[in-house]
Amino acid sequence: MSERQPAFGRDPLPDIAGHTHSEPQGTLDWVGMSDIAMPIRVLDDVAEHAVQASIQLYVNLGDSHAKGIHMSRLYRALGAGLTDHALTPGSLANLLRELRETHAGIASDAYVEFAFELMLNKPALVSDNSGWNRYPIKLRGELRDDGMRIEQDFVVHYSSTCPASAALARSVIQEQFSKDFDTNNALNPAAVNAWLGSQEGIVATPHGQRSAANIKMELNADLACFPIGSSIQAVEDVLGTPVQTAVKREDEQEFALRNGQNPMFCEDAARRIKLLLNAADDVVDFLVRVEHFESLHAHNAVSMVAKGVSNGYRSSPP
Repeated sequence: MSERQPAFGRDPLPDIAGHTHSEPQGTLDWVGMSDIAMPIRVLDDVAEHAVQASIQLYVNLGDSHAKGIHMSRLYRALGAGLTDHALTPGSLANLLRELRETHAGIASDAYVEFAFELMLNKPALVSDNSGWNRYPIKLRGELRDDGMRIEQDFVVHYSSTCPASAALARSVIQEQFSKDFDTNNALNPAAVNAWLGSQEGIVATPHGQRSAANIKMELNADLACFPIGSSIQAVEDVLGTPVQTAVKREDEQEFALRNGQNPMFCEDAARRIKLLLNAADDVVDFLVRVEHFESLHAHNAVSMVAKGVSNGYRSSPP
């Protein structure tokens, strides 16, 4: 890339970052920029999406004599790489190579991250309504001498009903039934039916809470697009009770039914997602963190699991 030339008759503009130290000053792991705001297009397996991204760009400073890097070169490479192309694993890989090339001789590694919210239109459970749900997404790439890594992070929010609380609620309802009905005599079906529909009969309900599954995936770098939409849908399907948008009473009733038939601890949710991702051919590695924002306790319940590949992700508390 050409640098700006000075006006006629003037001395060249000083390039302090291009100076070198006479003595080695040490290398740096990463140097670059964060929180770059830019509209981009992202291609996933559902559609091409226009999003507003917050971007990070870095290269390493591997030359201990170099004073610094030219950050404007990174920014220009970013703009050139995304002007005519949607973001895909392939274009992300090309961008990483270009970032490294901008500082050939002093840098061998490159890193880029795109963070944004993806809006997806989701149908209601029963009615013909639909509404928009937002999903925090991060697409990340890292290039080192030992290879390329392409990553996809996303968050799915869902409802979780506590299995222990559900069992305790059923026990209380059984006790109340024994108090209200003489079980030694024949029961009146109409009376039992009315009792089941009353607050006096269903005296306890299990507690549930909004929950979040944070998923980090390393992808095969040769994918044609990011599997964002299909990954989100697959996780929502395996959990069974994703949060809803536009609902009518029949949708809310169906949601209550699904929660009642689908109680789960955070351990259950993490195991379901682990089983799902282990079967995904395009997922090289994964890290799952499930958090249930407890309604009974003032603290949260958390489960974490990684795929367990050699030199891969490790599930450790932050």
